[in-house]
Amino acid sequence: MRATKWIATAATAAGLAFSTGAGAVPVGLELMLLFDNSGSIDDTEYQLQKTGYVQAFQSASVQNAILANLTGSIAVTYVEWSGSAEQSVRVGWTLVESAVAANAFAAAINATTCVFAGLTAVQSAMNAVHLLFRTETGASANGFESPRQVIDVPGDGADNDSPGALLPSGGRDNALATGVDAVNGIAILRGGGLAAYYQANIVGSAGSFSAEASSIADFATAIERKLECEITGVPEPATLGLLAAGLVGAGIGRRRC
Repeated sequence: MRATKWIATAATAAGLAFSTGAGAVPVGLELMLLFDNSGSIDDTEYQLQKTGYVQAFQSASVQNAILANLTGSIAVTYVEWSGSAEQSVRVGWTLVESAVAANAFAAAINATTCVFAGLTAVQSAMNAVHLLFRTETGASANGFESPRQVIDVPGDGADNDSPGALLPSGGRDNALATGVDAVNGIAILRGGGLAAYYQANIVGSAGSFSAEASSIADFATAIERKLECEITGVPEPATLGLLAAGLVGAGIGRRRC
């Protein structure tokens, strides 16, 4: 099994510097955004996915959900992934407790550039990054404490690169076993039963849910609604399924980074 390839950015370094403070900051949620950066996501789709997250954190509905939750704050990190040894923390753990902070986090996401274009190893991604929740999953402190730890996983294909020991759902199962409360997904539909794959192998725990992505135009709207559900802790799977959103394009291109 290959060693995991971690790529640290300036934003990551800033987040890690913050996490070494003396006391943990209490937040209502620690949210990990896992962004599909595999080769089947072409240039246009990559940008549209990223823009969806940017617009969501700039939206009044997501900002109001953050301010209305248990502590009026969340901690969030943004991680891109592709093949089994390819995970990159692009924006480190960030405290979001105001509209200003939400807009700054959106700007940090917007400033990232793609770093992978390989195979699809979503189980390896979940297995590699769940310890970033730190104290809640058995690792050293990350600067935050929360009652809920949630992984958000959009993607456009089933796993084709994780080692056999992690298939079909080992990455998710390991994350849940160490203390992650929920793994939620958005299946970016290209046919081939991906929605069923996500339901069986990505979504985990009683409070988890999955949405289906079906059009480029609606992707940002679906991400916004999904984040609202995650932040408030009140999933609406039926509504999300009907809202559906995502990326069905006119062909699959190879991204040029």
